Amino acid sequence: MKLPEDISMDDPSRVDWLNGGMQGALTRASVRTLGQLDGVFHDRSAWQSMDPKAVVYTVQWQEPVSQETEAGLFWGSTIIEPGRVGDEYFMTRGHFHAKRNRGEYYTTVQGNGRLVLMDEKRVSRIEVMSPGSLHYIPGHTAHRAVNVGDTPLLFWACWPSDAGHDYDTIAKQHFSARVLQRGGIPELVQEEPQPLSK
Repeated sequence: MKLPEDISMDDPSRVDWLNGGMQGALTRASVRTLGQLDGVFHDRSAWQSMDPKAVVYTVQWQEPVSQETEAGLFWGSTIIEPGRVGDEYFMTRGHFHAKRNRGEYYTTVQGNGRLVLMDEKRVSRIEVMSPGSLHYIPGHTAHRAVNVGDTPLLFWACWPSDAGHDYDTIAKQHFSARVLQRGGIPELVQEEPQPLSK
């Protein structure tokens, strides 16, 4: 694996474990606002009534090799802000990996969340995200993190550099279940599983 020409290993990157911050020449960042998440939440009228500039989640990651590099690793943090669109909690868009057999790890630092996992037969389940929880996401599994608490949800992730992200499948067909607030508590509301179209 070849490092970018402007990177020196004599100047290591830094992470702030408790706040999710990263510093260094390898660091990349992305911010997702409500206005950028058209079609993600099921209550469109509630989504349209909210501030499109409101930040839903922020991602920072280290990219020491190109995204197509086999056998490389990326490392990053995600912070999901607390909030709801109607009865649906703030969450990430969710995705399969473009290379379907690639796995990933999440570990939660702070907050209260749910990790929604969906296989290629559209069967969904959740895992509770809480400080110290470690989650292995196997290949062929779509994944989405949901903040069900009143404070930011922070987790770290590690994934293969050649995994890629398939957001299109989820944008067109959605997850087969959503985490909604029911009676003041989060509940996974399932739809009837149907095979993903090719």
